[in-house]
Amino acid sequence: MTWMVIRLVLTLAFVGGVLWFAARLAKKRGLGGGNGLIEVVARQRMGRSSTVSVLRVADRVLVVGTTEEHVTLLAEMDGEVVEDALADIESEREQAQAARRAAAAARSAARRPAAVGAGLDEDPSATRSLPPVPGVRRPSGAAPAVGRHGGTTGATGGTGLLAGSVFDRGAWTSVVEGLRERTVRK
Repeated sequence: MTWMVIRLVLTLAFVGGVLWFAARLAKKRGLGGGNGLIEVVARQRMGRSSTVSVLRVADRVLVVGTTEEHVTLLAEMDGEVVEDALADIESEREQAQAARRAAAAARSAARRPAAVGAGLDEDPSATRSLPPVPGVRRPSGAAPAVGRHGGTTGATGGTGLLAGSVFDRGAWTSVVEGLRERTVRK
């Protein structure tokens, strides 16, 4: 037991020493934290190994194309134009986010009256049928159903939060069964 503790302490000391040495070496070679002189404003992949980057170097803004072997200056832009474009993109992103929040609030408000009007003493097994999923064969009489709260009752039999989503075990089970049915030799 004592020998294991000693080995653990020595191993941790060795790993810590290697990390400290690597940090000192990186600092000497100028790797790691930048000095703030060069900033990557935006980057867009154009293919498997090529990107277009917008860089701010001091007070200049450069558009650079990069591949695995070459870096090419594509254009030099005015800094104010880049700032305006970034501000426009940010405002569009905020508007889209506000619209998504409003839509989600409207959907939840639309669901609440139906749930309140339905009452709590209704039979939870009262469900409605969903349209069939292409390529999935279900046993006769076993149609997927939607419970009161929007969850599907599948192979797991639950109407949980994940029911009917990609995380639902019952959904994956039915997909695998459908694929097995299609690929089995007859």
